[in-house]
Amino acid sequence: MSNFVKRRLGNKGKRDAYGWLRLRQSNKLKRQPLGLLLVVLAWSLAMGWLLSLASNVQGATPNTEIGTVDVVPAQYKLGQELYIENCATCHIALPPAVLPSQTWKNLLEDSQHYGAQLQPLIDPPRILVWRYLQFFSRAQRKDEETPYRVKDSRYFKALHPKVKLPQPVQINSCVSCHPSATDYNFRRLSPEMENSP
Repeated sequence: MSNFVKRRLGNKGKRDAYGWLRLRQSNKLKRQPLGLLLVVLAWSLAMGWLLSLASNVQGATPNTEIGTVDVVPAQYKLGQELYIENCATCHIALPPAVLPSQTWKNLLEDSQHYGAQLQPLIDPPRILVWRYLQFFSRAQRKDEETPYRVKDSRYFKALHPKVKLPQPVQINSCVSCHPSATDYNFRRLSPEMENSP
């Protein structure tokens, strides 16, 4: 501060001049954290957005139709592929949810498959298929018999409420309502079924 200003203002002026200087410096300091805060906020938003894209399965893969009834976690994918490979060569591979776990377990252990002699799966493929089927099927009640036909399964009936099923109900009749069932796609329905109440 110049001598002229000091003389002019006296002691009171010194306080005012230094106060003004301190006020100016504190305003600079206040603006710096605000700018830093804005940079950190922008950086956090950008990183959050990028991480969500990287970790989101739908964002990382193309948006295609999920054909199976449920989305299959990675640890069960191989079991599903082995199931389809071994079962869908002779008939439509059913979603595991239509039969109880005990039915699937018995089918995997028995070489007699609905009147046909099959080469049973051996471990480890059998274990992988079993884990897939067990994860997506449901438990059986203690008081009920193990159903071996889809038409006898209460789960099949529960999954098809108010649906007039063709008689007799057979595995290959699934195609009449689910035209892509041969491709293991049970989500797509025939136009008649989509428009029914």
